[in-house]
Amino acid sequence: MKKKILIVDDEPDILDILSYNLEKEGYDLMLANNGEKAISKANEFKPDLILLDIMMPKKDGIEVCRELRQKSKFSNTYIVFLTARGEEFSEVAGFEAGGDDYVVKPIRPRSLMSRIKNILKKERIIDDKKEVLVFADLTIDTNKHKVYIGDKKIDLTKKEFKILLFLSSKPERVFTREEIYNRVWESNTIVGERTLDVHIRKIRKKLQKEYIKTIKGVGYSFVY
Repeated sequence: MKKKILIVDDEPDILDILSYNLEKEGYDLMLANNGEKAISKANEFKPDLILLDIMMPKKDGIEVCRELRQKSKFSNTYIVFLTARGEEFSEVAGFEAGGDDYVVKPIRPRSLMSRIKNILKKERIIDDKKEVLVFADLTIDTNKHKVYIGDKKIDLTKKEFKILLFLSSKPERVFTREEIYNRVWESNTIVGERTLDVHIRKIRKKLQKEYIKTIKGVGYSFVY
C-alpha cells in the first residue's frame, strides 16, 4: 500500500517542487495551501506523514499541529515542519505542539526525499515487530503502536512512542542522550539541545507516572 503524504504550504512553487519529487517516489499525495484546508484535508486523507509549513494564512503550522494532535487518529501521523531561515520559529515550540521533525528552507529535494524514506522505513521496522511488552500497569504494543496504562489508551506521537520503546527495550540500563538521538532521530537531522527533554517531559505527563528516570549528566533510564 502506498504511503500517504499531505503537503501544506502557501507557496505554489514549494507545492510544485515537493509534489513533483514525491510523486516520482510513488507516494500518494494531497495538497493544501493554508492551515484551515490542512486540517480539513488531513481528516479526509488520513496521511502517514504531513509536511507542514510554519507561516501560513488563516492558521499557522503550530496551530494546525496542535489541533491535529488533540485527535487520537493523528497520534501516529508523522509531522515535519517546513521553516524558512531567519523565521521566528522556536524548535521547542514546534516539538511542544507535537511536531516530530523540521526542515529548513530552501528545501533540497534529494535530501528531503532521503529523510522521508528513512522516516517511513523506520516506522515499518517497528510495525514488523509483533510483540507486546508489559511493565506493571504499562503495556506497549509494538505491532499496533499502542500504549496503555491499565485499560486506558495513551496517545503518544511517533517520536514519543519510539523513545519509550527504545528506553523500555532494556529496563534499568542508562542510555546516553547521544544513544537516544542516534536511535530515534535520523542521522542528518539537526536536533536542538532541549528537544529530547521536551519529548521526555510530554511522555511523563501522558503516562502520569515516572517510568523514565533522569540520570543527571548522562541521559535517561526506564524503570518500573
